[in-house]
Amino acid sequence: QVQLVESGGGLVQAGGSLRVSCAASGRTFNTNIMGWFRQAPGKARQFVANINWSGSNTYYADSVKGRFTISRDSTKNTVYLEMNSLTSDDTAVYYCAARVRTTAILRSLSRASDYDYWGQGTQVTVSS
Repeated sequence: QVQLVESGGGLVQAGGSLRVSCAASGRTFNTNIMGWFRQAPGKARQFVANINWSGSNTYYADSVKGRFTISRDSTKNTVYLEMNSLTSDDTAVYYCAARVRTTAILRSLSRASDYDYWGQGTQVTVSS
């Protein structure tokens, strides 16, 4: 089992920045890939970014490329999502996800069903 706890969400003005974190615990040595997804009211859960556990490879959705950065701190078993130039379209609940199944090319892992464990989510609201 892997437990994921997100934090760092909040209210930010358009054009601003925010960093959300995901602390992993439990059998983290089985974790191959970590990802961030988001879900706005009335919309499907949307892929944002993912990273392999070594941190050497990352992949982003086109909608956030160049604005968001995913990273990890292995000493803290924590994954971060740094979000810049935020717009109202970025308003959503942000979820952290972990994959413990066989690793694969990051760009092929953009569906929620590709991941095995989920956090409870953290709300990010961008005011215009």
